Amino acid sequence: MEQKLILIVEDDPAVGESLGLLLKRKGYSVLLAPNGREALQLFRQENADLVITDLVMPKMDGIELLEAVKSLRPETEVIVISAQGTIEKAVQAMKLGAFDFIEKPINPRVISLLVERALEKQTLILQNRDLRSKLEDRFQLKNIIGKSDKMVKIFELIHHIAPYDSSVLIIGESGTGKELIANAIHYRSPRASMPFVKVSCASLSEGIIESELFGHEKGAFTGAIASRKGRFEMAHLGTLFLDEVEDIPLSTQIKLLRVLQEGEFERVGGNKTIKVNIRIIAASNRDLQEAVTNGAFREDLYYRLNVVNIKIPPLRERREDIPFLVNFFIEKFNQKYKMKVKGISQRAMNLLTDYKWSGNVRELENTIESILVVNSPEVVDVQHLPQEIREFRETPEVIPIRIGTPLDEVEREMLIQTLKATKGNKRKAAELLGINVRTIHRKMEGIEEPYSA
Repeated sequence: MEQKLILIVEDDPAVGESLGLLLKRKGYSVLLAPNGREALQLFRQENADLVITDLVMPKMDGIELLEAVKSLRPETEVIVISAQGTIEKAVQAMKLGAFDFIEKPINPRVISLLVERALEKQTLILQNRDLRSKLEDRFQLKNIIGKSDKMVKIFELIHHIAPYDSSVLIIGESGTGKELIANAIHYRSPRASMPFVKVSCASLSEGIIESELFGHEKGAFTGAIASRKGRFEMAHLGTLFLDEVEDIPLSTQIKLLRVLQEGEFERVGGNKTIKVNIRIIAASNRDLQEAVTNGAFREDLYYRLNVVNIKIPPLRERREDIPFLVNFFIEKFNQKYKMKVKGISQRAMNLLTDYKWSGNVRELENTIESILVVNSPEVVDVQHLPQEIREFRETPEVIPIRIGTPLDEVEREMLIQTLKATKGNKRKAAELLGINVRTIHRKMEGIEEPYSA
């Protein structure tokens, strides 16, 4: 571990040298200065981790030195040595950011303990700053690639809304980067150092979603052998991201609305009211307004969630971003797998740009990774692309229906053909049809599924 540097500022040489010797024995590096002005010059040169300063000194007193140190390097801790009769000034120093103060004569045990605590605090501050920097780097907007007008407007909106606590509703197809947008909002907000908790609502059955969101008390239901916090409690002071919010049952939507309105709830099986302070970001694969019209989503909850609305365009509506994404992913996997792929040919890029990308950015990323891992090319070319991309031709997606066909047959044929188009992916079919995936399962009961799963 790097040795910590302590700057001692004391106009009494005997006191300064004695204190310096004590701290050297504790394993610290020490610098001595007889007044604030010389101390400040030393500090600019050496960037001490901790300053121990007397208050009353010639040329520059301890208060002035404290203000100068904090303006140059706010994370440096300052301990003030206060003689009798200067307690009022010592209190002023504390208000200006001093870690603590001690009175003369100096007790060796007390000053040793204060030094240890001050440096521990500084280490935590620096570690938190480093962590936040890494998080910001991971989730900053450069990782959400796009230079199209539509994406630039989304980036501007994120910058504008991040500092506020308003609820955000993100609408976009699977694979468009809704979670990345949510992360970017959180890590650019004042809540960035607090938890970012994600809930995938579609993956939770109706029987357990309330327990997951609100927690439960011991014995609340069979299998509840201990009390458990829910995601709302886990996200306290941070951000809760409700992905695929359209899949929350109506009965649970009422409780969610209460949390948004009043900031409080009870655990399942409990009667103690729990208060939380969180920001809600919700995401949906489809327009929730239609779900409101159909009675599948509460209108009052929709308006509570939809304070700020962000609509992410699918990749097919911003094809000009595809070259930037391709090059970004090539560089990403070059670093990840220690590869040296130089780039991609124009012919291959044209085919990638023309492809439909029904899985959006996620599908494109997975495709680039597969190409590089399987082929390890020097330059990505047409022969390295998957067959379906090389042979792709845009065709009109039309289902012919004869006039007079009964509606139930029309619906059945539409379901079957859509499932064929999605290769049996019911969630994707539900997105294309604008219905809930549970509706797909229900309407296909008893019907043989004549498509590849």
